[in-house]
Amino acid sequence: MAISVKSDDILEGMESQSHEWNAYLNRKTGEVVPVSDENLSVAEEDAPLEDIPDWQQEQIKVATEILWSSDYTQLPDQFEINEYRMMEQFCLSLSDNELSDKMYYSIKGSRAFRRFKDNIYRFGIAEDWYRFREERYKQVAIRWCEHNNIPYIE
Repeated sequence: MAISVKSDDILEGMESQSHEWNAYLNRKTGEVVPVSDENLSVAEEDAPLEDIPDWQQEQIKVATEILWSSDYTQLPDQFEINEYRMMEQFCLSLSDNELSDKMYYSIKGSRAFRRFKDNIYRFGIAEDWYRFREERYKQVAIRWCEHNNIPYIE
């Protein structure tokens, strides 16, 4: 019987990712496992572990298992999540047309994320944004589960 994964665990794993860390789902246990790109690289090289600090050796063993086992599936990464697109959608979803335009044009160009964050607080719509963002993350997680035939519970 396939194990059901908690959608909150998937969401937490997705949100914990960065440019240097990815998260993987162990399809047998339902556990979401974070792993650094550095540890994946070391595991790929299959280098001896004796020169690696003890605390990192366990992480490299997990990274090795992730690389060579079919039990693990990578969670949606930053490109699949596309938070910039979420920001655009949020701006366009605002019912106040003037605010929608201000927010939308403020995210064009460099420092878009910084201006967006400043503006959601300046205009008092931060809570709306975080609800919107959470719902979008949930949609990405559910589509990912369905695409990978992973049963989930909310």
